[in-house]
Amino acid sequence: MRDVIFVGSSLKDLRDFPTEARREAGFALKSVQFGEKPANAKPLKGFGGASVQEIVADDEGGAFRVVYTVTLPDAVYVLHAFQKKAKHGIATTKQDLDLIRQRLRDAQRRSSEQMRAREERRP
Repeated sequence: MRDVIFVGSSLKDLRDFPTEARREAGFALKSVQFGEKPANAKPLKGFGGASVQEIVADDEGGAFRVVYTVTLPDAVYVLHAFQKKAKHGIATTKQDLDLIRQRLRDAQRRSSEQMRAREERRP
């Protein structure tokens, strides 16, 4: 089972989701920790393949997304959690995509630091 690391305000933002959307996203993240791909996850467009995934959690209050990556060796990194303006047909906003890109860079830097620290501790 892999650790989950929340980048930036993603944990706070996820906690602000309505109960059902939060629960659905939480179950999906738990399956990601065990190396599974949840049925409600799909690659986020604009990130080259499946390196960044989004969990889709629709609720009567709207459409909610949790964006994560599993490409880093030390953990599952949750990059962003947000409410989309429409459930279908509207692309993720440029502002959200820019934030995801920045947090992905932050996660990559943190992962590199974690791996370097582990190497230094080895006898």
